Formats: sequence, structure tokens, C-alpha cells
Amino acid sequence: MKKLFKVALVAVCFLAMGNFAKAQTKIGYINYEALLQQLPEFKTVQTTLDTYQKQFVDQLTAMQTELQSKGQEYQKTQATMTDAVRTTKQAELQDIQTRIQNLNQSAQQQVEAKSNELLKPLSDKCRTAIEAVAKEKGYAYVINSNQTQLIVSPPGDDLMGAVKLKLGLK
Repeated sequence: MKKLFKVALVAVCFLAMGNFAKAQTKIGYINYEALLQQLPEFKTVQTTLDTYQKQFVDQLTAMQTELQSKGQEYQKTQATMTDAVRTTKQAELQDIQTRIQNLNQSAQQQVEAKSNELLKPLSDKCRTAIEAVAKEKGYAYVINSNQTQLIVSPPGDDLMGAVKLKLGLK
């Protein structure tokens, strides 16, 4: 009888602990990118990034135009060129192509770095608001619903409204 009582007591304890653990892990979700884009400062950042990126696009366009014009000139006069001049012109065209590729890679890296630099304060602001709302509402985890396909997601666990209210957005 004592053994049966001990086994029943252990089983009840495990069930109680399981229910306690379930109650502690609330999971919420939010579309982080949509929240970020709704901040009023985002439009200013986007305009700044577009202007910054346009500088590189203009440079690349000018270089592409130069490459095309020199390539057309080369094709027109190729038959009448000496081997030395032909080799020099080919090297010049190859050099322009290499500079275009290098500028393209450098531009991508610089635009990405500038984007990270400009978006960091907005991202920190959103993250702080999300953390505050999660703490207030007792959520242990908040998932970015834009990166994860939620198959079942109760509307009560969508923190977008509460976070927007925390940030003063409509």
C-alpha cells in the first residue's frame, strides 16, 4: 500500500511540474520588418539609403557606358589594328570590366554597412519595445513571423498591436 501511495505521489508531482512548465513558456510573435517599416524615422533612413546607393549606381552606369563605347570602337577598328595595339585595347577593356566588378562588390558592402548603421537605432528601439511588451504580458519567447511560417498562431499571441501602442504608432 505504501509503495502504491509513493508511486501515485511521484506521478502527481510529475504532472504538476509538467503543467507548471507549460504555464511558464508563452510564445508570442510579431512581424519585425513590418513594425520597423511603420516607424516614422524609417522613411528618412530609406531615402538616405536610396541616395547613397544612387551614387554607386551612377558610377557603375558611367563605367558600363565607357566599356560599351570602347568595346564598340574596338570591334570597329579591330581588323586594322596591329597586334600590339589590339593586345593593349583588350587589356584596357579587361581592366574596365575588373574595375566594374570590384566597384560593384565594394558598393554592395558599403551600402549594407550603411544600412546596418542607419537601421541600428530603429532596430534597437523596436527590440526594446518588443522586450518590454513581452515582459509585461509574460511571454518567454517572441518569434519573428516574417522569417518563420506560422502554421497555427492564435491572434492573442500577436504582439504587433501592443508593441505599436508602446511605440506610439497607429
